[in-house]
Amino acid sequence: MESKIKNFVKDGRRKLPLEDGTVYSRRKGIRPFSVSPLQDYLPIVGEEKIEKLEKLAQKLRGIRMVEINSTMVGGGVAEMLYSQVPFLNELGIEDEWKVVHGKEAFYWVTKNIHNLLQGKEGTLTPEMVRRYYRTLKENADVYAKDHEWYKPDVVIAHDPQPLGLARYLKRKNEKWLWRFHIDVEGDTLEANPVLWQFITFWASFYDAVMFSGAHYVVDKWPLRKYVSPPFIDPLSIKNKELSSGEIAKVLEKYEIDQRIPTLVQIGRFDPWKGIDMTIKAYRLARGEEKCQLVIAGNMASDDPEGGRIFNRFCQETKNEPDIHIIRLPDDVAVNALEVNALQRAARVILQPSTKEGFGLVITEAMWKGKPVITREVGAIPIQVRGGETGFFITSAKKAARRIIRLLRNPEEAESVGRKAHEYVKEHFLMPDRVADYLRVANYFVNGELDKDSIISYHSWFKLSRRS
Repeated sequence: MESKIKNFVKDGRRKLPLEDGTVYSRRKGIRPFSVSPLQDYLPIVGEEKIEKLEKLAQKLRGIRMVEINSTMVGGGVAEMLYSQVPFLNELGIEDEWKVVHGKEAFYWVTKNIHNLLQGKEGTLTPEMVRRYYRTLKENADVYAKDHEWYKPDVVIAHDPQPLGLARYLKRKNEKWLWRFHIDVEGDTLEANPVLWQFITFWASFYDAVMFSGAHYVVDKWPLRKYVSPPFIDPLSIKNKELSSGEIAKVLEKYEIDQRIPTLVQIGRFDPWKGIDMTIKAYRLARGEEKCQLVIAGNMASDDPEGGRIFNRFCQETKNEPDIHIIRLPDDVAVNALEVNALQRAARVILQPSTKEGFGLVITEAMWKGKPVITREVGAIPIQVRGGETGFFITSAKKAARRIIRLLRNPEEAESVGRKAHEYVKEHFLMPDRVADYLRVANYFVNGELDKDSIISYHSWFKLSRRS
């Protein structure tokens, strides 16, 4: 059985999100998506892991949680919440999902914050800070009544966009966790005093922060720190097995010739995603091996840069019929199915990001047994072991050489793909990583410190930082 998503635009007669930001709420009867029953994950992750998860969940039955992020369409955070929220409800833990509302000017501010956190030069202007303050205060005023009624025990805010809400909404007995998904280093923050003060001020209202990798931990933040990487749902529409007919239907829709080996990059149209390198590497490889390139993504409501970047690459490649720049549908279920089909149709996946908080698209491709060519940045080395579960490159020329080798040696590609699949199975599937959240909640609610809590118990560090 697979996880399911209904039409996200409307749930019955109610347009989502509601005015108070609600996307998913069992108590309100708003359940527009679901996951497979817990027993369906047994043959994938094993009985021992499911038993541990159920024991943790049993300790937390009756608590209320809420997740808050910036968008219900597009990006890795929303991708995880589609599965995580209903999965927790299936475990008997009431978890809701809300998004912040904002005008385009607010999202330009939060995009600027995101870019600054990842090392882009610049600063936050007083007007940007005022815009952020006003928008978060407006959201808090809208949320307040429902928040008071719901009385959550644990609130998880994802990334900087909703960070400011804790100051206005946090009640005495609530625990607030900030889930930080961005590729950031303490040195970058400290080099930008305005950004440092801004983030540290708003984060000070939280009880803890959770990072995707140990090397992201900002030591000077006076918060309890946890480490847990993101995850994929192996039974979701985006990751389930597809028939050859389902794959062919998507390829036909976008006029992609199934007879030509396909290179694929999936993700937001974002300046950090390395799309320029992918196109350059394809052009070099194409000179020696016939192949075609698919670059596909959708527009997230919290990313105003996406449309401009999409249009730029469409214009630059308009005379190259074997480069397909695709804007995927906004419908979540259709989008997920098409990403799944495009990744499964690929001979090689390219994701050469210059900054990457984690890179769920890499995890998804590895789960599908595909060789991934990427860069050794951010949390990507947590997933990819160079030459074993994928390949690191430093230039378009080196990427092209790797593409040519993989196209000429399908056995090598299949071998790496198998190892990649097994690595994801061991480390990055939803039941395991949701257990990390429950360990944190168990500490907050019951005061129990699980041996697997606090810090990552795997060697999930950048290779250059390992002792």
